Amino acid sequence: MKPELQTIHDFLLINEHISANEKVQLISALKKADKDFSISEFKLERTEKVKRTTAILLEETIEELEQKRKAVEDTNKALQQSLNDLKGAQAQLIQSEKMASLGELTAGIAHEIQNPLNFVNNFSEVSKELLEEMLEEIHNGDMEEVNAIAQDVIQNLEKINHHGKRADGIVKGMLQHSRTSSGAKELTDINVLVDEYLRLAFHGLRAKDKSFNAALESNFDDSIKHINIAPQDIGRVVLNLITNAFYAVNEKKKLHLEDYEPKVSVETKKIKNLVEIRVSDNGNGIPKKILDKIFQPFFTTKPTGQGTGLGLSLSYDIIKSHDGDIKANTIENEGSTFIITLPEN
Repeated sequence: MKPELQTIHDFLLINEHISANEKVQLISALKKADKDFSISEFKLERTEKVKRTTAILLEETIEELEQKRKAVEDTNKALQQSLNDLKGAQAQLIQSEKMASLGELTAGIAHEIQNPLNFVNNFSEVSKELLEEMLEEIHNGDMEEVNAIAQDVIQNLEKINHHGKRADGIVKGMLQHSRTSSGAKELTDINVLVDEYLRLAFHGLRAKDKSFNAALESNFDDSIKHINIAPQDIGRVVLNLITNAFYAVNEKKKLHLEDYEPKVSVETKKIKNLVEIRVSDNGNGIPKKILDKIFQPFFTTKPTGQGTGLGLSLSYDIIKSHDGDIKANTIENEGSTFIITLPEN
């Protein structure tokens, strides 16, 4: 019993003014109070222990959370660095793909430039001869003939100017194709762009492989007005699809099938407020089991060294960035058609 209660207990025992029955009741109450006091002390001590334990656990938890926070922060930094590295690698891969496609174009560009240069040279020589003839007629005083010759010279100079601009446009297109795209959109004649890349890709492949040949078909919808696109990017998509079509028909030609004639066709069509660009070939088609993989990065059916597997993946991203769509229709052993859909405005 607690000392304080023990003192009261002893006092009750020696006190003669309290009856025995009252003493029993009072002592019983004292014992109960002593028990309750002991229980309260126990609970208080247990509570203090819980508080101390909780404080220790809380401190440990805070320390652990701080360590996790730092770990998450470090992980975020590492992920950001990885993301930056991936973006850098992606940019390098895109540039590599662009340079690879530029290589495909180089021979075609040389061929296309040579044509207007030949015109420029020929018309220059003819104009020189006409001017010499005009000087003679001036000397002879035949002004009617002078005027006729002058008109011929003017027409020749107009043709020289036309073909000079043609060569200039080809060079600018080549330079634009090799540069990093700014993504800036501008009003572009899609028919001219598609036709340009069809011819460049064809002559480029012919320059690399003299045995290659294919029938080219084009059907352009003249009702299509200029559409707002990034011409450099859309040109890259068109070039990729046409190059793939040439590859497909060339591979089928190697099978030496009877009566097989390689054919690649391009078509533009206006459908309501949309513009479709179709690139078709009569090659071997795409097996159904891989059709859903063709737009995945690095997926290619070409032999090692003949394809990066990025062409269709980049094409898909470019078309989506124009709020358009690209899909493939194919029949095995009969050919494929890639369809690009772009908004007109």
